[in-house]
Amino acid sequence: MPSKKESTGVGPSDLKNNPPHLPGLDETDEKLIRLMQDGISFIHSPYLEYATALGISEEEVVARIQRLLTDRKIRRFGASVGHLVIGFTANAMCVWDVPEDRIDETGRLMASFDEVSHCYERPWSTEWPYNMYTMIHGKSAADCEAVAAKISNATGIADYKLVFSEKEFKKTGVRI
Repeated sequence: MPSKKESTGVGPSDLKNNPPHLPGLDETDEKLIRLMQDGISFIHSPYLEYATALGISEEEVVARIQRLLTDRKIRRFGASVGHLVIGFTANAMCVWDVPEDRIDETGRLMASFDEVSHCYERPWSTEWPYNMYTMIHGKSAADCEAVAAKISNATGIADYKLVFSEKEFKKTGVRI
């Protein structure tokens, strides 16, 4: 049996310098996926940044991403906005008690507000009687409260509660 100092296989530094091949993808697709997992830059043409790094056109980057999605090589392509970076310092999860027969229509209406970045349904529980969740962003707590009031007026749902974020954790996606 080798000692702890002896190498018995591939180590983390080997993977970084010589990453394993991903089946069913060409080299450019692999490089594109590795670039995408580091996030999208908050710039006018983020695909151009990928294209320059890969030595291909911006249009080819977009086509490759579309093909990777269609072929189910990646399941989704999305972005998480760094709200603090763009000036939204107040964030609140607003929880709502929405009647079962109004879930779809109410969810669509809530999600249509520009200040809402997430909107989803969860089952009620006896400890927590809310089934719809919306993430509201604003420049102040008062901004978030005003948006919640606008949503309440638009939907007719008066039973809600705002839960404000106290700390932002680092956002990272799945890595290969």
